[in-house]
Amino acid sequence: MADNDQAEGAADVAEVSAPKGKLKLIIAAVLVLTVAGGAATWFFFLRNHGEETHAEAPPPKPPVYVEVPELLVNLVGMPGERVQYLKVKVVLEVKEEKQVEAIKPTLPRVTDIFQTYMRELRSSDLNGSAGLFRLKEEMTRRVNAAVSPNQVSAVLFKEIVIQ
Repeated sequence: MADNDQAEGAADVAEVSAPKGKLKLIIAAVLVLTVAGGAATWFFFLRNHGEETHAEAPPPKPPVYVEVPELLVNLVGMPGERVQYLKVKVVLEVKEEKQVEAIKPTLPRVTDIFQTYMRELRSSDLNGSAGLFRLKEEMTRRVNAAVSPNQVSAVLFKEIVIQ
């Protein structure tokens, strides 16, 4: 009977140790998957995060400016109102020096386009920063049409006087 009790006790221990073995196996598998997931995350996302090397882009070339002769035009007014004048000094901003030489021969055309446009303006058209912004955008559009295929980046005001 003692031998029988010992055999039953050994069977109980074997049954108890079997679930502990499965539990250890499951914990080990979860641990391995967690470590593998962390390693994969590091490899794909964080590995070169601090060491990124990009080819340095050359610094952008500074823009080049083309002087336009000073413009003085009278503004449109209602009959009986005093005549108002607009005096404007502008420069054209271009990207490259070679464009300057291509634009200089067309400056008389640019001046003519600016004068004919500005003679149609009223002083109320130039009120506030929004009016000056519209004037600048319209002048840029017109000068680009005149100097095509060359391109002017912007028309910049040096001086604006409404008298």
